[in-house]
Amino acid sequence: MNTGFQRTPATSGYALALLCLFVAVWIALAISPWYREDWALENVLVLVAVPVLAWGWRRMPLTRLSYTCLFVFGVLHEIGAHYTYAEVPYDASIQRVAGFSIDALLGLQRNSFDRLVHLLYGVLVTPACIELLDRVAPPRGAWRFVLPVSFIMSHSLLFEMFEWLAASLFGGDLGQAYLGTQGDEWDAQKDMLLATLGSVLAVSVLGLRGWLAPCPRKVASPG
Repeated sequence: MNTGFQRTPATSGYALALLCLFVAVWIALAISPWYREDWALENVLVLVAVPVLAWGWRRMPLTRLSYTCLFVFGVLHEIGAHYTYAEVPYDASIQRVAGFSIDALLGLQRNSFDRLVHLLYGVLVTPACIELLDRVAPPRGAWRFVLPVSFIMSHSLLFEMFEWLAASLFGGDLGQAYLGTQGDEWDAQKDMLLATLGSVLAVSVLGLRGWLAPCPRKVASPG
């Protein structure tokens, strides 16, 4: 018995509301970004992904959980694009509101907003990956837990390759701003590891909540 999150598709009104809200956030953060060229690079994949999600609404609608998670990730990405990931002033904002430095508290030596977003990529995109796999190639047994994580790992690898190609093509300050390594030669590997850990966490929680229970199969009518 599935007593966890509901797997019913989100209503068209809910999906449309999130789309409109994301467009509003996108427009607001598109105004005077810190580095316009880096902002444009960061939004290349967004301008592909959002129309694909909108187009796929009738063919393959996702659940409210998946759309909400994708919306949250999209907003976080747009914040990173506005400031560039290496310069998001999250620590200064926390100090103004809470009166303490999160970087000092955690002993962080670099701007870690990009690390957080890579971790949350694994957490927030995994539900949609699970639904996509269930629709096109339903996994069985332990593969229901393994394949979503592998899917996220492959996405993370492809994104790091895209970053490398873009940085190699444009070079200079724009390439460095887009990569956002902040001098860490192992930045790509750490980002992929965090995405993987985020996906493992998401699969574990969703599994405990019954979200990974096998989807019921449709029985063909006789004759």
